[in-house]
Formats: sequence, structure tokens, C-alpha cells
Amino acid sequence: MARFGKLPVTIPEGVKVKFADNVASVSGPKGELTKQIPDDIKIEIGGNQLEIKKVRGGKKVDMLQGTYRAHLANMIYGVTEGWGRNLEIVGAGYRAAVEGKKLILSIGYSHPVIIEIPEGMEVSVEKSIIKLLGSDKEMVGHMAALIRSKREPEPYKGAGIKYEGEQIRRKAGKQAAKSEGA
Repeated sequence: MARFGKLPVTIPEGVKVKFADNVASVSGPKGELTKQIPDDIKIEIGGNQLEIKKVRGGKKVDMLQGTYRAHLANMIYGVTEGWGRNLEIVGAGYRAAVEGKKLILSIGYSHPVIIEIPEGMEVSVEKSIIKLLGSDKEMVGHMAALIRSKREPEPYKGAGIKYEGEQIRRKAGKQAAKSEGA
């Protein structure tokens, strides 16, 4: 059985981790993130390592230990390197532009689709690629899913918004009807 939650997380230079009142906060060069930690878990910070300990036993607590270890490792990576996600716009006349804190999509509807860019996120558009950058992995993933949901790729021509590298299962169009003896 894997015990991923017991592995320590290394804290790189320039990152500060605090744990008080069941709230973990991580600050670094790319921002600051906080996360509520359940009562069954406690965090011990020693030197440049972070350990997640269980207050009591049980299967649920074992799962929480591994989950919150992954959350804290993602927070540390986010404030040092940052998380990114790219989306491709495929389709004739489909475009995207960033104006201030708004992403404006022209994706085949009679009106432009406007999406507010949350605080702490950077969005840029290069040709038909929308680039999302941020320190919070959950927020980057949620924003990418929100943008994709505005025009999901259709299976016939593949037009729509898809994740970069995503394979769209294509369907064959209508086949010419075979003429039966007339």
C-alpha cells in the first residue's frame, strides 16, 4: 500500500510556509496561497522540509494525509514556478482577445463571449492559442475548463476550443447513399 502522504515536501529557497489555526499559507516570488487543513491533519515545518502528520488513525485520515500533502506540494510549486495551461481555438473565424481583465471570445455565436479573468491569473493570446498562467493549480484548471465549456470541440470537423495536445475523436460524416437498382 502506498504511503505517499508520509513523504516530506522540500521547501525551496525564497518560499515561506506557515501553519496556524488549521490554515496553511505558502508565500513565494509568484504570490501567496492559503488552504484550510482538516483537524485530523497537522503540519510540522522543520528546516527546509514540511511533513504532514496524522492526529488520529483511520482510512479516511490516511487518504486526507496524502491529499493534503499533494495540495501543499502543488502550492509550493505554484508560488515558485507557477502553473500553466494552453487551449487551442480551432474553427473558421474563431478568435480570442484579451482586453484589460476580460477575455473576449468570438466563437461562432451571434455575440462575443466575455469571461472575467480572476485576480492572480495571467491570460495571453497568441494566434489561436490561449495561454493561462497562475500560482493556484485549481484556479488555472477551473479557468481552462470554463473557457473550453463555452464551445467544446465538435466531432465532425473538430471546431471549438480544446486543450493543447487533446485528441478529438472524429466521426465520419454522411456517406453517399448507394443507389439500389432503379
